[in-house]
Amino acid sequence: MQILRRVGLALVWFAGALFVFAAANKNDPYLISLRGWGNIALVVTSIAVAMILIRRGYWRKGIVGRALVLLWCLPALSMLGAHAAFEWQKQRVLQANASEVRNLGRHFVVGYSSFPEISALAEKGLISGVYITKHNIAGSSAARLKEEISALQEKRRAAGLPPLIVAADQEGGIVSHLAPPLTKLPALSTLANLPPDVRAEKAEAFGRTHGQELAALGVNLNLAPVLDLRPELKRNRFDFNTLIGQRAISNVPAVVADIARAYVSGLEASGIGATVKHFPGLGRVRTDTHHFTAELDTPVDELEASDWIPFRKVLAGSKAQLMVGHVTLTSVDPDRPASHSKRVVDGIIRKKWNFQGIVMTDDLVMGAIYQRDVCTAVVEALNAGVDLLLVAFDGTQFYRIFTCAMAASVEGRVEAAMMGESDLRLKVAFPVD
Repeated sequence: MQILRRVGLALVWFAGALFVFAAANKNDPYLISLRGWGNIALVVTSIAVAMILIRRGYWRKGIVGRALVLLWCLPALSMLGAHAAFEWQKQRVLQANASEVRNLGRHFVVGYSSFPEISALAEKGLISGVYITKHNIAGSSAARLKEEISALQEKRRAAGLPPLIVAADQEGGIVSHLAPPLTKLPALSTLANLPPDVRAEKAEAFGRTHGQELAALGVNLNLAPVLDLRPELKRNRFDFNTLIGQRAISNVPAVVADIARAYVSGLEASGIGATVKHFPGLGRVRTDTHHFTAELDTPVDELEASDWIPFRKVLAGSKAQLMVGHVTLTSVDPDRPASHSKRVVDGIIRKKWNFQGIVMTDDLVMGAIYQRDVCTAVVEALNAGVDLLLVAFDGTQFYRIFTCAMAASVEGRVEAAMMGESDLRLKVAFPVD
C-alpha cells in the first residue's frame, strides 16, 4: 500500500511538471490541439488539483507538500505568461506602421483559422497571400469558402492593395486537402505506366479539373505537382507526414517530367499557377522534415543528372514556381537547409540555372526549421533571394516570424538589393489588373 502511494505521488509530481510545460509552450505548433477549450481545460484541471491537494493537507506538510501545491498553481501562471508574450508579438505586428512594413508583408503567404485576424493582416498589407486547407472548409461549403475569399479580395481592393495570392495544396491522391467538396482525383503516379501520349493527355486533364475547380473557389495558386523521385528504399517508420513514396510520380526522371509538365499545362490553361516541389528533392531523404532535420549528401553532378531533371524541364517549359524544401544540401551548404541557403537559392537556382521565377519556402512551421532558429531562417531566406515565405500549418506563428523580420529590417540585416529584385519578380508573376 505504501508503495502504491509513493508511485501515485510520483505520478502527481510528473503530471504537474507536464502541465507546466504544456502551459508554458501553449503557442507551440505541436500543441495546437490544446488551444481554445484545451487551454481552458488545462487551467481548470490544474487549479482543481491544487485545491484537492490543499484540502488533503499537503500545504501543511512542510516544504515538499507546499512545493507540490505550488507546482499545480504554476500552469495557470505559465499560460498567462505565454499568452501575454504572444499578444505582445501580435499587437506589435498589427500596430506597426503599414507603409513601413508592407515591403516585408508582400513576401508572406499565411494559413489561417480566424477570418477576422486574416482580414486585418490582408487589409493592412502585412501579407501577400493566404493558404487554405481542409480546416477552412470543414463543416462549411465551397460556396461559403468562395464568399470568404471574395471578401478578402474586396478588402484588398478597397485598401488599394494588389490581389491576394490564394494558395491551396491539391496534388491528388493522399494530398487532396479540399476534396471533398472538390473532386478527389487519383495521384499522378497512377499515370506513370501508361503510354506517353495517353499519360500526357490524362495528366493535362487532371490539371484542368484541379484548375477549374480551384479557380471557381477563388484560388489562384496550387502547391503542386511533386517532382521528387520516388524512393527505392522502404518507407521510413518515422515518416508520418512527408510520405514521398506515396506522392512521387515515378522514379524515372523523364516520366516525372512528362507527366508534371502536362499537369502544369492543364493548371495554367485554367488560370491557376503551379508550384513544383520539393527542391533539392526528398526522394533520397529518409527523414521527415515536418519533425526532424534532414540531409541530402548526394553530389550536385549526380543530382543534375537525375533528381533535378524534372525541375529543370518543367520550369523551362512553364510559368511554374519553385518550392524549396528544408533539406540540407551538404555538398553545397552543410550549415543550413536549402530553403534559406544563399548558395543554393542564389548560387544554383538563380545564377547556375538562371531561373528568374518565384521561389518559395516549404512551410516554416515544420520541425526542420521551427525547432531550430526560425528567426535566422527567415532573414537568411529573404537575403538568399526567396520571394515567398510560407507559414501554413499554424498561421498564428506568423506573428512571431514577422516580428523577427521587422526587427531584422530595422537593424539593417535585410539586404535591400535582394528585396528589390524579389519585388520585381513578384510584380511580374502576380501583376495588378
